[in-house]
Amino acid sequence: MKSSKTKIIFTFAFVILSIFLVSCAPQQQKPTDTKITDFQASQGLKKFYSANEIAEFLQKNNAPQQYYSGGIMADAGIRTFAIAESAAPSAKMAASSEAASSGAADYSQTNVQVAGVDEADFVKNDGKYIYVISGNKLVIVDAFPAENARVLSETKLKGSPRNMLVNKDRLVVFSDGNEEVYTISQYDYLPRPRYTAKTHVLVYDISNREEPELVKDYNMNGYYFESRMIGDNAYFISKDSVYYYSGFVDVPAIKESSKIIAMPEVFYFDNPQTDYVFHTIVSFDIFDEGNEIEAKTFMLGYSDNLYVSQNNIYISYQKNLPYTYYLEHNKERFFDIVVPLLPQEAQEEIKGINDDETLNSYENWDKISRAFENMHNSMEESGKKELQEKIGKAIEDYELKLEQERRKTIIHRISIEDRKIDYGAKGEVHGYLLNQFSMDEKEGHLRVATTTYVYARDTTMYNNVYVLDDGMNLVGKLEDIAPEERIYSTRFIGDRLYMVTFKNIDPLFVIDLSNPGKPEILGELKIPGFSNYLHPYDENHIIGVGKDTEANEWGGVSTKGVKIALFDVSDVANPKPLDTYEIGEAGTDSEALNEHKAFLFDKDKNLLVIPVREVSGRYYDSKYGYYRNNVWQGVYAFGLTIEGGFELKGKVTHEEKETSDDYYYYGSPNAVRRSLFMDDVLYTVSQAKIKMNDIESIEEINEVKLPYEKEQPYPSYVAIAEEPRVIRIK
Repeated sequence: MKSSKTKIIFTFAFVILSIFLVSCAPQQQKPTDTKITDFQASQGLKKFYSANEIAEFLQKNNAPQQYYSGGIMADAGIRTFAIAESAAPSAKMAASSEAASSGAADYSQTNVQVAGVDEADFVKNDGKYIYVISGNKLVIVDAFPAENARVLSETKLKGSPRNMLVNKDRLVVFSDGNEEVYTISQYDYLPRPRYTAKTHVLVYDISNREEPELVKDYNMNGYYFESRMIGDNAYFISKDSVYYYSGFVDVPAIKESSKIIAMPEVFYFDNPQTDYVFHTIVSFDIFDEGNEIEAKTFMLGYSDNLYVSQNNIYISYQKNLPYTYYLEHNKERFFDIVVPLLPQEAQEEIKGINDDETLNSYENWDKISRAFENMHNSMEESGKKELQEKIGKAIEDYELKLEQERRKTIIHRISIEDRKIDYGAKGEVHGYLLNQFSMDEKEGHLRVATTTYVYARDTTMYNNVYVLDDGMNLVGKLEDIAPEERIYSTRFIGDRLYMVTFKNIDPLFVIDLSNPGKPEILGELKIPGFSNYLHPYDENHIIGVGKDTEANEWGGVSTKGVKIALFDVSDVANPKPLDTYEIGEAGTDSEALNEHKAFLFDKDKNLLVIPVREVSGRYYDSKYGYYRNNVWQGVYAFGLTIEGGFELKGKVTHEEKETSDDYYYYGSPNAVRRSLFMDDVLYTVSQAKIKMNDIESIEEINEVKLPYEKEQPYPSYVAIAEEPRVIRIK
């Protein structure tokens, strides 16, 4: 009885405490009629016309101020957004040369998600030359023929280079950095400094590979997010947390070298977020000799995934509501759910107190808490228990409904057809996206795969597939797939979705999307382990790369080494494994599990290559006085056919000796991270070197050492030295 009584008192105390926290919040001086639905309303796209408008919006929505020490800000005046005067056009570039005319007849390219939409990477090749970002240098290697391979040029890059795009005689490098900017407050007499993130876009003319020429240096606020190339048009996105302090907002500006050439229009939605982030999308023709760029900024939530089709950019992020939402939620839950369950006399008394406009928040709470206490003391123990159970059940149902609403992903569609950037539409789906492969566009429909976590009294987890039309309206759905498991990988191919979920075993689902309004599961295969990445072999076979698992003594599962698998999905109702290959023991890993660009496959060449950090056994290290894992780093090269499955051709490592301590950490400069081929030569690339091996025998042909500075960690981070940017506030 004592335990039950304590539980009842605790439940009431918890409810009362929730109201106390709301009542004492400074901004809630009086109870309001604000409903949770007010925070969930999705408004149409709107446009800011000045920084002052942005500051007012942030203040109205209780946005946290974001600033860096060292800067002194004052109230900002109106700052309009307009295209600035263009900088003088640069000198005309040399015509494209036939650089790769003596190159390989057949060569691999970056493994991308969408055909015709190139993705930036730190390694590129054109069948003749290999382009590598090594540390803070762009290195161009004359790589074909392999026997004569040599470094042609080294170019030091600004900032911390991330990756690049290559198209004929143009090369574009995307680099992160920081910048000291100055603001001049109204009537102040000195510029005041602060530091901010910056994205550099460096465009090189590489018609002379021995002397790349920098022809454009675009730079802008924020840090580099993603980029793509479609034809001759490059698209990139920078993200910048909205700098908001003392009424001052630093809006995005695009410069060429040191001159502002554009200040993009800023668009937003009139609904609150936990965090506000400027997403600036820029497009330009890499061969354009003028300064014609397209750019727009969208103030959205903190994005985590991006998918790009031939005509659209899709940006997604978790629906995060501000803390004021949760304050209102506690209050609304109390008055809408708890109070109606109380005895009639207590309901009337609390309602009367809440309607008394002469009371401030503290007086209001004081009276409500006393009414609650008097009600509690007047009840029999059996009545208290019954009321506690009613309240608990009602709150559980209420929270479950709201939790499902809160656990959503927002997706924005932005059109990029013909390089013109136009906002399309906004949609919402339940759950979370794993990565860019969770989205796919086909014939005007966006297909999305998500995992939903619902945190209530009993936590639940399940998976979903949604189909949205061009207006981002839901037209089809398939929910509650594989309860208590989460998505580990997805791949949309034509009218099918291949989806792997995992908890104890690896279910591979084949889902039909031929009817956008009615997705349905066609078949399912369950095998031990899981796949993190799926890649098509042909229209009836899928390759999976993941981890093997085994049951452990505690009733769960333990992760083992890397596993690659070949699945036959020709009979969609009965998919089956054709072959598997396991590498190493627990602790073995591969970058290909999380980075599709590290995966090399060519069906015609019967070639599959993945980087591996392999753990196999232990040994006693007398130097350190303890046991260590045997670790090997390099690539596994396989032959793969439907009839023969996986056949190991050989392994390639870049380590000088197997006793090197560099084996023990993933970031070793000798860790092989990419591979490619030109004709019959396999090239493997690390930060320190490029090795060339025969594609069939894997016998070494040659190697080229790269000018990697070992003391400089990868990726490098170098402050950008340039003239400070001055913002004048009128």
